[in-house]
Amino acid sequence: MEIEIIKYKLQFNRAAGTSRGILKQKNTWFISVFESHNPQKYGLGEINMFEGLSYDDRDDFYVKLKDLERYPDKYVKSNNLNNLNSFPAIRFGLEMALLDFKRNKNRILFSSDFTDGKTGIPINGLIWMGEKDFMLEQIGEKIDQGFRCLKMKIGAIDFQTELAILKKIREKYSIKDLELRVDANGAFDEKSAIQKIQQLSQFKIHSIEQPIKQGQTNKMAQLCKETSIPIALDEELIGINDYQLKEELLQHIKPQYIIIKPSLVGGFAASEEWIALAKKMDMDWWVTSALESNIGLNAIAQWTYQLNTTHYQGLGTGQLFTNNIPSPLVIRGERLFYNPEALWQTHNLFNKTIQ
Repeated sequence: MEIEIIKYKLQFNRAAGTSRGILKQKNTWFISVFESHNPQKYGLGEINMFEGLSYDDRDDFYVKLKDLERYPDKYVKSNNLNNLNSFPAIRFGLEMALLDFKRNKNRILFSSDFTDGKTGIPINGLIWMGEKDFMLEQIGEKIDQGFRCLKMKIGAIDFQTELAILKKIREKYSIKDLELRVDANGAFDEKSAIQKIQQLSQFKIHSIEQPIKQGQTNKMAQLCKETSIPIALDEELIGINDYQLKEELLQHIKPQYIIIKPSLVGGFAASEEWIALAKKMDMDWWVTSALESNIGLNAIAQWTYQLNTTHYQGLGTGQLFTNNIPSPLVIRGERLFYNPEALWQTHNLFNKTIQ
């Protein structure tokens, strides 16, 4: 068995504003797993190391990539992904590629009505931060496209302006017409967070993701206890790779929701640990992509569908890039579909003829 990894730079259609800054491009890494005597048949995965956010974002990330390529048997033959626990993005990329390799090498990792094109996954429309008019323009576009759940990034512009935008939305669309979620990406100051959440609550917000920065577990626990809007943990889950530590974190903070991002928490098996713990503690959850290319998004969407969750999922990121990998994924209205008649176009990714 051999492994090859290449770096790929995704370019945004337009600058994407978050509380952590403006995104214009984003690196990702594609990984192929194949037998040396038959490189034309391969499993494909994506190592979505999100620089500035992923637990993998450190100097030895590149050392580990080289080790994976040089000594693939150490990771593949043992099929023991636990030795990659401290590299969640790499673990997920390899897990994805191995699943693809074992299941016919055609990007169908989980066969279902979704991959047969019979049904789609309900997703939220994502509203990036920016000037007021730009944000209102995005909102109008998403609603015209048929979205009935919007997730609005907040925390980078003036808070009063953000409140004014939400007020304008609610004046036009009631809670019955539109579900509103907000994502602060840890932007709120811990001293003012509860007051800001209270101000937001007048607009019947479904949930707020990560109001304060991760790592402040006592403060987050207090917020979850006092909040007037259900709180969803997101970045808080990154880097918590041990099962017992996961359990202790959820028991201590007691969030209303958790957000599952397989690329950031270590893949499907690791994500399912979080989900099992959430169910055990009567917490709800949904799945969100983390700006992967269509290769990673495809795997996450297929996995998510077979979980039978009823929430809107955060899987609408495939149209953000000018140079995304052409794929069967397509958005119709507020649902993500897989068109089985469309073709993947991955043959030019690597320096060899592979399908």
